[in-house]
Amino acid sequence: MTHLELSSITISTAPMGRDNPLPPLRELHYFQPSVADAEISRGLTYGLATSLLPYTLLDGYGRERADTPLRTAVLSNGILRAEFLLDYGGRMWSLRHLPSGRELLHTGSVLQPANLGLRNAWFAGGVEWNIGTLGHSPLSCVPVHAARVERPDGTPVLRMYEFERMRGIVFQVDAYLPSGSPVLFTHVRLRNPGEAEVPVYWWTNLAVPETPGTRVLVPATEAYQMNSDNMLRRVTVPEHDGVDETYPGRGAYPADFFYDVPDGTRGWTAALGEDGTGVIHTATGRLRGRKLFRWGTSVGGRNWQEWLSGPGAAYLEIQAGLTRTQLEHVPLASGASWSWVEGFGLATADPAEVHSADWTGARAAAARAIEELVPERVLESELAGAGEWADAAPMETLHKGSGWGALERLLRGLDLPGTPFPEDTIGRDQNSWRALVRTGTMPTPSPDLPPSSYTVGPRWRELLEKSEVTWFTQLHLGVNRYHAGDKEGAREAWRRSLACDVNAWALRNLAVADAAEGNLAAAAAGMIRAHRLVPRLRPLTIETLKVLVGADRPGEALAVVDRLDHADRWHGRIRLLECQAAVDVGDLRRAGRLLDSGIVVDDLHEGEDALDTLWWAYHERRAAADLGIVNDPARVRIRRDHPLPCLYDYRMD
Repeated sequence: MTHLELSSITISTAPMGRDNPLPPLRELHYFQPSVADAEISRGLTYGLATSLLPYTLLDGYGRERADTPLRTAVLSNGILRAEFLLDYGGRMWSLRHLPSGRELLHTGSVLQPANLGLRNAWFAGGVEWNIGTLGHSPLSCVPVHAARVERPDGTPVLRMYEFERMRGIVFQVDAYLPSGSPVLFTHVRLRNPGEAEVPVYWWTNLAVPETPGTRVLVPATEAYQMNSDNMLRRVTVPEHDGVDETYPGRGAYPADFFYDVPDGTRGWTAALGEDGTGVIHTATGRLRGRKLFRWGTSVGGRNWQEWLSGPGAAYLEIQAGLTRTQLEHVPLASGASWSWVEGFGLATADPAEVHSADWTGARAAAARAIEELVPERVLESELAGAGEWADAAPMETLHKGSGWGALERLLRGLDLPGTPFPEDTIGRDQNSWRALVRTGTMPTPSPDLPPSSYTVGPRWRELLEKSEVTWFTQLHLGVNRYHAGDKEGAREAWRRSLACDVNAWALRNLAVADAAEGNLAAAAAGMIRAHRLVPRLRPLTIETLKVLVGADRPGEALAVVDRLDHADRWHGRIRLLECQAAVDVGDLRRAGRLLDSGIVVDDLHEGEDALDTLWWAYHERRAAADLGIVNDPARVRIRRDHPLPCLYDYRMD
């Protein structure tokens, strides 16, 4: 007998904090590795998103955690128990094998957001559903819709779904546990209700506990490896340069491995411990790609894992996606939909075989264990059967997600009974836009208040072009034009916004546009004007300091810091920028005081070298003050005499 119920779980959680109200105007940039593979090369250049809009950044979190009850949905059939975080992207947080009491996923002791996602905030653990573009999904840390559906045989289905705004597509994940099944199934469907082809991206990401004896097995003998230098290299599996890379817990540095699974081969991945037992993931043919990510055992890798998951945590990630590497997109035609079925469970194989130096034999042993647990024909049968109920209207609403799907339904007349977006989900972020759809104009708020949301695209731009000219409509028209590549049109709209009513938001946007064009003097002047209007908006303070430091105006940056209130003065990112400005201006006493007291940057980005660069810059300036000059031999001595503290070591190489 299978049960689906609502529940809650208490986790030591850092609150998400307020959304950043400033539109992310800066273009997304991607590296372009050279790959001797025509298919991958095409995928590397197709469909790259140039902007995060219409999303805003989620960077208001900190590191102060408290035990917090989180809403969940639970599926259980007496063999497996799966628990999903409904306010965090529908993440499958736990998958427990009940007969053995074994947790198959890495969960960690904390839920700590960190700057690893497309919108900044992301957290480690469980199974996440990555949709949108390269990176962790923009929906990782926000609520999703959830409903109860039933299969024809009465098996309850947890349906989680949302409208993904960057690509304008609907995704649904239908999770279910048939009675007596040792495998959890998910039926995933992507639908493009729009009028044009869109690039799509999907990777299912499992976080798995890591030990030195954990081996990751896949049906491949070659892979593309990517290290922190962002270069793709074709390597052999399992060994490369004399090292068996299928044991992630033995690798020194972070690395990605995109496995080259031969066409026509069943796709699966297994992470098995020394006893030959562990979690497996398999899927029908639509999911071609298989990936392993490891943090490595360096100080930086360990610091990242402890920050994300608590002391002593070690985990790896096994992933499956639509493309052979995670750097590609594929086209989804207008009106088209794609579906596949995935399976998750506990498999047991002969430990001597799966840990054998004979890679062919090891892979075969894992493949037999997976076939015994869930035959390939069963997955294909589940996919065929899902066609009978994938469009079934929900029997019961379990959780409400965002109102963006409902807004798009009003704008475009979407009719998707299997994934309904009722109008009562429209809230504060969508209210102004609903008014624009219905009346052709938007309520004009006080310019002292930051906008809460943005829209982009031709339909919204047309409505804004026709609407009443106010500071608010012109601000949004400028954002829409900027996103579309009409930079001069955007400037024109923002200048009209300022003519209607002076506001920090248009000033800031013009400053960002100036900075993007290399006019740092104008950008600094604009940021200072904007900041004077709203001096207590932390994201604007941070942007202002970044521009001033980048424009070689450290004295003005320190003057801004000196006027801040206590809470902002102690914010880690602001303290980092203050220290950079102090070093640049030559106030080494101030910089030293900050470094010695400990700078903790809550939203330090994966691969960001700001902390170690600042540490060495400070000590080189000190040495230069004493010696008058610092040459290369002196730099070597400085680094030897002043090793980077563990607190500041988040290096990825």
